[in-house]
Amino acid sequence: MKFFVDSADVEEIGELAETGLIDGVTTNPSLVAKSGRNFLDVVKEICSIVDGPVSAEVTALDSKTMIEEGKKLKGLAENIAIKVPLTWDGLKACKALSDEGTMVNVTLCFSANQALLAAKAGATFISPFIGRLDDMGLDGMELIEEIRTIYDNYEGLNTQILAASIRSVNHVKQSALIGADVATVPGKVIKQLATHPLTDKGLDAFMKDWEKTGQTIL
Repeated sequence: MKFFVDSADVEEIGELAETGLIDGVTTNPSLVAKSGRNFLDVVKEICSIVDGPVSAEVTALDSKTMIEEGKKLKGLAENIAIKVPLTWDGLKACKALSDEGTMVNVTLCFSANQALLAAKAGATFISPFIGRLDDMGLDGMELIEEIRTIYDNYEGLNTQILAASIRSVNHVKQSALIGADVATVPGKVIKQLATHPLTDKGLDAFMKDWEKTGQTIL
């Protein structure tokens, strides 16, 4: 499974990119607004940090303007993926942009039917929002399972499932078990994936035993 970092914090993205474990980035207007910087400048800088897809979201609601915004964003860098909402106009924009060879991430997906339409429209990625469904008392992982089953039923559907609105390491694990192609994860959750109390306990014991030997490697 690929890991995208869900962030517009250039410093955080740079730190994670140095590990070689990050395959791309997702942003949205809300994340960029937190930086207090110009939207286009932030997106362009992020694209220079990572080689993989960087999702930059349109802000228009009608398909015509979405397409125009998408083309402008695409001009920022070769690794831009245009992010459009899962609305009727968003699907029309997705079809037009994908037909031109542009990567498109269809976001705010909350049903398997929506995901099927996005795939038919040529989406590169579909972003089902796990956490927001959980917030409503539903099971967000069930949606990932449904989409995986539908996409696997048809060889002609090449859209990648990008598990989004991830809140915990358990969301990441379940997404991987189900077979999501990508998980877009907040930086702090990505770091939490590497931690376990037994790892810390074992390392502490090793270091204490090593200290008793009085030796050094260097």
